[in-house]
Amino acid sequence: MSLNLCIDWGNTNIKVSLFADGKMQKPVIFSEDSILEQITGIIETHKPDKAILCSVSQHSIELEMMLKSKIKSSVILTGNTNVPFNNAYLSADTLGADRLALVSGAYADYPGRTTLVISIGTCITYNLLQEGRTFRGGAISPGVQMRLKAMNAFTSLLPDLKKADMDALLLGYDTETCIQSGAVNGMAAEVDGMINMYSERYNDFNVVLTGGDAPGFASRLKNRIFADPDLLMKGCNLILNHNVPSPQ
Repeated sequence: MSLNLCIDWGNTNIKVSLFADGKMQKPVIFSEDSILEQITGIIETHKPDKAILCSVSQHSIELEMMLKSKIKSSVILTGNTNVPFNNAYLSADTLGADRLALVSGAYADYPGRTTLVISIGTCITYNLLQEGRTFRGGAISPGVQMRLKAMNAFTSLLPDLKKADMDALLLGYDTETCIQSGAVNGMAAEVDGMINMYSERYNDFNVVLTGGDAPGFASRLKNRIFADPDLLMKGCNLILNHNVPSPQ
C-alpha cells in the first residue's frame, strides 16, 4: 500500500492528512508549537512512503530537514514545482504554493473542464484552469478578517472587531453591525461579481469554493458553486505522485 503524507502550512492553521492508495484520510489540524512533535509521531506510526509540504507562511526549516531525513522522497511545493498541466503564470517565483495546489486539485477532479477555484481564507484567491490544460492566474483580494483589521488600522474611530459575523445583516443599525455588513456582504458581492465577470468570458465552467472561511460564504452566493474543503490536499497528493511516482 502506498502512503503519502500531505502538509498544508497556512497563515492560520497547519493541516495534515494521509493518502492511502489515493484515498484521503480525515485531515488533522495542529498548531505551530507542536507541529514537529506531531509530524514525527505520524511518521513513526504510519511510515509514509512520500511527503509534500505546501506552505504559504514562514514554515519551520526544521520540518523540511526532518521530512528529508525520515522519509525516502519529499517535495517542498513552490510555484516552480512540476505539475501535469501548463503553468503559464508569468511570475512563478512569487506564485503561492497553495494556489498551484488548488489548481492541481481542480485538474484532478474536473479533467478537461475550465474551472475557477475560489479560496476564501486570509486572502481570497481566484485561480482559473482553462480547459483543464493551462493555469494563467486570476486575482487576489483581502479576506474578511483582513478587511475588518484594515478598517480599524486605517481610520481613527472605527473599532477593532476581532471576529466576522457570518450572519451579518444587510442593513447595519450601529457602527459595529455596519462594519460587519460591509465586510461580509461586501465580500459575498465581490465573489458573485467576479464569477459573473468570468461567466461573460467563459461559457461553460465550474466554480469550486474552498478555504477556511468558505463555509460561511457558500450560502450567501447567488451563483451555483461546488464546495470542496479538501481540494488543496487533493492537489498536493496529485503533485506528489506526479513528481515521485510510486513503484509499479
